[in-house]
Amino acid sequence: MMRQDSLDETEDVSLFDADEENTRRPKQKKIKHPLASFFHLFFRVSAILVYILCELISSSFIACMVTIILLLSCDFWAVKNITGRLLVGLRWWNQVDDDGKSHWVYESRKAGQEKKSASDAESRIFWLGLTTCPIIWVIFAFSALFSFKVKWLAVVIMGVTLQGANLYGYIKCKVGSPKNLTSIASNYLGGQFLRQTFSRNTQAES
Repeated sequence: MMRQDSLDETEDVSLFDADEENTRRPKQKKIKHPLASFFHLFFRVSAILVYILCELISSSFIACMVTIILLLSCDFWAVKNITGRLLVGLRWWNQVDDDGKSHWVYESRKAGQEKKSASDAESRIFWLGLTTCPIIWVIFAFSALFSFKVKWLAVVIMGVTLQGANLYGYIKCKVGSPKNLTSIASNYLGGQFLRQTFSRNTQAES
């Protein structure tokens, strides 16, 4: 019995045919990957702070621009290659086949593996950072456009592009093709309609 319990607590962290050793993850631990969770937010939040405080930090536009671009690039690489796989079990990339054609690949863990490896706290951290920061960069883009800060447009457009690309890629991993997304929405609306119909019938009978 003790042996069976220990086997149940063993988590398979191999992802998409990758051969990795199983590691033990204590169930009571809410954040299993603290470093990944930290750096998932660190680079993108730092880029936003540098953009907001750039005039106080340095009088050099070039230094601020280079710093922001480096932070955005580090964030793009870390989120695409590390934090998405560790925190939510998702991964996307581009590959070129033998004919020279480029293909985008979107993958996710199986349902059973995701339940064992995913943490609710990590999932909230991942999706909150992934969705909130691109919206902030879009606001920066409109602000720079309407205030005629033309020199900052290239920076904010890069922020929107890099973080928007990660957001789009992980949404594709999560929900699949547009057809699957339509199916999810249809099922949800259908379920709501059935609940309302059932509720009305129950009230009418009573």
